[in-house]
Amino acid sequence: MMKVFNLLLLAVFMAANTVASKWVGAQAHSWMPSQATAEATQVDDLFSFLVAVGSFIFFSIAGLISYSILTCRAPEGDFSDASAARGNAKIEILWTAIPTLLVLWVAAQSYKIYQEINIEGLTPVVHLHLPAISEPAYAAKATVRSEGKPAAEQIEVVAQQWAWLFRYPGNVTSTELHLPVSQTVRLAMQSQDVLHGFYIPEFRIKQDIIPNRTITFTLTPLRTGKYQLRDSQFSGTYFSLMEADVYVESPAAYSQWLAGAAAGKPAPATNPAFSEHQSQPHSAPGSGWPTVAPAPPPVVNHPS
Repeated sequence: MMKVFNLLLLAVFMAANTVASKWVGAQAHSWMPSQATAEATQVDDLFSFLVAVGSFIFFSIAGLISYSILTCRAPEGDFSDASAARGNAKIEILWTAIPTLLVLWVAAQSYKIYQEINIEGLTPVVHLHLPAISEPAYAAKATVRSEGKPAAEQIEVVAQQWAWLFRYPGNVTSTELHLPVSQTVRLAMQSQDVLHGFYIPEFRIKQDIIPNRTITFTLTPLRTGKYQLRDSQFSGTYFSLMEADVYVESPAAYSQWLAGAAAGKPAPATNPAFSEHQSQPHSAPGSGWPTVAPAPPPVVNHPS
């Protein structure tokens, strides 16, 4: 009878644990910034699943400890040792196989998201072309293959100490990033000096920009509004000032902005890092640490 009661109690607890864990996992969506891209939805779904799994494990362990405290307490004055426990092969296999399968599933889902973002430039595919017999030996060369998925628009992103520059089709340049909503956009990123980080929390994207490489990825904005781009990597003295406004707008508004920016005359953009560096009094005592002077403000058609 006691065994049946314990099994029934275990079944009720596991059912309640499953419901509670799914509820906590659903709440995890509200812990993140608003979702502004299709990729953000996939990232949040995976995060919610991991929170639900973690909650299930936590509640299981807490429940087992509570049950043991209530039902397995030794009588007062009993200081004898418990019976020796031996290994259980079934349990060992179970708690090895389940975490292994879970980790493999999470890895597969993470890989799927990276495939959707279609990041290129981190590990380029290199093909070696061997020279013909009539060519000299030094004629062998390597080419990099780029096979990105289709995108409605491609925008170049240039990072420097300490400013962002965006180059649009038609050679339109701006210090603001404008994106058409519900359209796939490819960003081709380059750094002119050191390591920078492209980070927009609402997009769930934080990508390092490596010098001497062009790194591209695709995204699909789904929510119009204004967002903030920040440098996620410490790139020097004024890296905290390296920000840019990001606008997700309708295709019509994007085309209208692009046409207006194309008509603008190139002019130096406002650059907080450059302005702050120029306004520092020369007589102020220095820290003794070498400071890189900010690059001149970029010349753009549409300054922010």
